[in-house]
Amino acid sequence: MTLQEYTASAHNFEECMKCTVCTAYCPVVPVNPLYPGPKQAGPDGERLRLKDPFFFSETLKYCLNCKRCEVACPSDVKVADIIQAARIKYSTSKPKLRDMMLASTDFMGSLARPFAPIVNGVLSLGVTKAVLDGFMEVDRHRKFPKYSFRGFEGWFKRKAASSQAAFEKKVAYFHGCYVNYNFPTLGQDFVKVMNALGYGVELLKDEKCCGVAMIANGMSDKARKNAVSNVQALSEAVSRGLKVLTSSSTCTFTMRDEYPELLGVDNSAVRDSIILATRFIFEELENGVKLEFKPDFKARIAYHTPCHLEKLGWGVFSKGVLKKIPGVELIPLDSACCGIAGTYGFKKENYEASQAIGKPLFDQIEAVAPDFVACDCETCKWQIEMSTPYKVLNPISVLAAALA
Repeated sequence: MTLQEYTASAHNFEECMKCTVCTAYCPVVPVNPLYPGPKQAGPDGERLRLKDPFFFSETLKYCLNCKRCEVACPSDVKVADIIQAARIKYSTSKPKLRDMMLASTDFMGSLARPFAPIVNGVLSLGVTKAVLDGFMEVDRHRKFPKYSFRGFEGWFKRKAASSQAAFEKKVAYFHGCYVNYNFPTLGQDFVKVMNALGYGVELLKDEKCCGVAMIANGMSDKARKNAVSNVQALSEAVSRGLKVLTSSSTCTFTMRDEYPELLGVDNSAVRDSIILATRFIFEELENGVKLEFKPDFKARIAYHTPCHLEKLGWGVFSKGVLKKIPGVELIPLDSACCGIAGTYGFKKENYEASQAIGKPLFDQIEAVAPDFVACDCETCKWQIEMSTPYKVLNPISVLAAALA
């Protein structure tokens, strides 16, 4: 089946009843007049593009792929998928060096990690930001996530792998680039929580980046190769009866939904076994598993549901886990996009729109004045920490900190 045939059959654009609810809920439309909006870029545009590719517009690149249009659509039209599939099929714009560097997370992470202290220092310099702004079109106001000198995979092999054999029950862990190259503490917290629940942890064999940044930056062929490799690694774990848990909402969503919808990679044998860790933890606790918590743990937490987690409908599980921690006062924030959308907010042409999209969320957080924010998405974390004075923790890390 060609991508054109698949788009027509699976993305069901003919079900659009032109109500424009998707446009009303789109966070880009109010801040960027160049973007035609999800209805026009998606179902309306697809009817024309199927007749003549001439009608494709490069303005579709301004779509965040946040999926809020799909959450809002009363007819369940896959509006964002129509837009992204059109970009994959029709765009003639080649990724810039900047785009390739931002999207190649495994490659850049492996280069930066051995020199992490130097790389982090250089990237924080004003002169470096000016050069990146002028020559690479990475906005000078954007802060880069720091690299870790020691990666999670190395830590796991040295400190944790041998002890996992003692557990009769096991889960596999897709940790993702962020945990391995930037923030191994989250992976360590994951192992701690799983062990407390009575599960040992295994890492996938030959895990690769989920590919979401490659899809967004016009590198769908490389994303497809990663997807095929990851499905093979997932299949090996699932064939042994293991659930594959994740700590990133976007990695989870990409592997479950974007692989078949945008890349044409069949993941039907493993899709239902790819689960965000907070869902798994919540279900374990609901089924009677007990955890021992610190009696003096106290925290006033604002919880932000990432857009892709909202599309999955799984934010309830992360909030449910946090509510089960004694001493937690949980304040769920109103639904809002943070605006960064992975690499989108790093680009000079998108920076102002990115910050304008996120402002309602930032204002909410400032008004609540929590001890910290909880969120399941690493790029939301970068955006919120850069744009507010508040620290952001993954719910898994909050749970790990509360355990006795």
